[in-house]
Amino acid sequence: MLEDFVSTLMAERRRSLCPNADLDGYCDRLVELGYSQATIRHKLWIVGTFLAWMAGQQLSIEDLDDRHVGACISSRSKLGSTCHDFRLTLFQLLEHLRESGVVPVPEAIPADDSPLSVLLRRHGEYLRRERAVAECTVTGYSVYVGAFVTEHLDGGAKSTALLTAEDAREFLLRHVRRLSPKRSQYMATALRSFLRFLFLRGETETDLSLAVPTVRRWRLATLPRSLPEQDVERLLTACDRSSPAGLRNRAILLMLARLGLRAGEIVGLELGDVHWRQGEIVVRGKGSSLDRLPLPEDVGEALAAYLRKGRPRSSSRHVFLRTRAPHRGLGHPSSVTTIVRRALARAGLSPPTRGAHVLRHSLASSLLRRGASLGEIGQLLRHRSPNTTEIYAKLDFDALRDVALPWPTSGGAR
Repeated sequence: MLEDFVSTLMAERRRSLCPNADLDGYCDRLVELGYSQATIRHKLWIVGTFLAWMAGQQLSIEDLDDRHVGACISSRSKLGSTCHDFRLTLFQLLEHLRESGVVPVPEAIPADDSPLSVLLRRHGEYLRRERAVAECTVTGYSVYVGAFVTEHLDGGAKSTALLTAEDAREFLLRHVRRLSPKRSQYMATALRSFLRFLFLRGETETDLSLAVPTVRRWRLATLPRSLPEQDVERLLTACDRSSPAGLRNRAILLMLARLGLRAGEIVGLELGDVHWRQGEIVVRGKGSSLDRLPLPEDVGEALAAYLRKGRPRSSSRHVFLRTRAPHRGLGHPSSVTTIVRRALARAGLSPPTRGAHVLRHSLASSLLRRGASLGEIGQLLRHRSPNTTEIYAKLDFDALRDVALPWPTSGGAR
């Protein structure tokens, strides 16, 4: 396999530097991950440079670990010799050698058993198992919960039974001064979740979550930020259908614009979730919910075009993959947001909000103008509460004119 990318003479030199390095297996791994031949040759040059350095240091491949990789990179940096992807390639090689059994797997790092870490882990498990909270939310909550425990429980050294309602109020009121209203609400929600967890576990006598003040933020004070229908169509036509990335991005934008999916739902979509014969898809929504949505014709055509012509070969079951190797699923909802922002820039659009959610708002606004009821919109967007759909009521200007009261004037004149 090594001879497929370098000359026979060069392959023998690589093997002579370290006979047990399993370079053929490493090449197989790179091909499986979807790297091009040119990239594989570049990575093999990096590996050859590293093996030569190890030979100069009289190190065997069995002794290889993270420290040696760092030492090699450091020595090259001191000489002013830098190389793109040097670090990534060497750690990729180290991972392959560990999976092949050539290099021993390092012992697992002992878990942090400090009182703070234990308390945060327990709260995190509660959120995942009992509340079905997304991992990104668990991470976000831990920032504020950790700060609260550090300030009022001495990092977890004190008993949670000593907490009082005044501790919760004082913590929130002191920190919200430097935060935006939205972020302040998020902090209050995280604090309530933690205090409710303690009460349910019997670690506090009263439910202190009820003592957390409500952060004032008028949820209906502004209009939902959306795009006009003509701008949404302009955005969709700006995708380059001749490239794999363009086919992928068009399919993603259509799913956002026609079905109102969230960015995280796009990331989590798997091949088995698309039911072609039934003409529907399964959406993994908030709280581990599974919803079935119809697959519109244009969305299905764009998705089929991507799967046939644009999606790279990969063992991943995710529908949408990275265009560059390694071909894995999109790592985070922010990847979808980036796709939307770049598409808006290509289309010459600059709305106040440039995230993926703007297309969800645009869909709701368009449906409302076409006569759909708020209940129907809430059902399509999969809102758990009708209160969430209320924000779109302000966009129905014709209905609002019918219920608007006359402006009061002196003497009752109009």
